[in-house]
Amino acid sequence: MFDHVKFGVRDYAVSKAFYLKALAPLGITGSHEAGGGIEIVGRGDSSLCLEPTTGTPLPLHIAFIADSREMVDAFHRAALEAGGTDHGAPGYRPRYHAGYYAAFILDPDGHNIEAVFHDRSRTSG
Repeated sequence: MFDHVKFGVRDYAVSKAFYLKALAPLGITGSHEAGGGIEIVGRGDSSLCLEPTTGTPLPLHIAFIADSREMVDAFHRAALEAGGTDHGAPGYRPRYHAGYYAAFILDPDGHNIEAVFHDRSRTSG
């Protein structure tokens, strides 16, 4: 739902490795480095851009689309293996809607990274 998101990271190498591994289960595998940072390319024309910063990055929340619950589960596992911190295990979040299946991870800079699958079979209407 976005064209691109760009933000600074304290340890570029650690964050680059984290995002490349954590997002691979969601089919986000393309990337190229330019201008001192990296652009990680998703489906369509959207991308996530990381660049080194000397300042303290402000925490943000980014939610990535998953095509299934299995993709959400795989994202959660991969993100933990990549050094992320659990911030909400995979599961349904009925407070958002009945079919909202998501997992949350804090990245190396404390950003809240989410993978979400909107399970239409569980929603009414």
